[in-house]
Amino acid sequence: MAEEGAVIGCHTLDEWKRQLESANESKKLVVVDFTASWCGPCRMMAPIFADLAKRFINVVFLKVDVDELRTVAEEWEIEAMPTFIYLKEGRLVDKTVGAVKDELLKKIDLHSTK
Repeated sequence: MAEEGAVIGCHTLDEWKRQLESANESKKLVVVDFTASWCGPCRMMAPIFADLAKRFINVVFLKVDVDELRTVAEEWEIEAMPTFIYLKEGRLVDKTVGAVKDELLKKIDLHSTK
């Protein structure tokens, strides 16, 4: 487990599954940033995502590069970057497509208090 307040990068399928399992057991909200190294809006959102991870220490923040973990991106039907999915106990509760800082904050606020 990474320390609280950090974005956890998942670079292998095993790492992704392990992070997801431990997050599901904790019953915390999980926010996954599906990103790509070549994606300008993704790079713009990265420091914002990292800042939110510091503010919401009761939320698990994961980052997945769609080129590295294509199967994970396909599994969650990711078609554009950045896409943020919100999971509770392994279930998709919401999704944000695009670099929309305010919507990201609003949805984390909404789902982390439920």
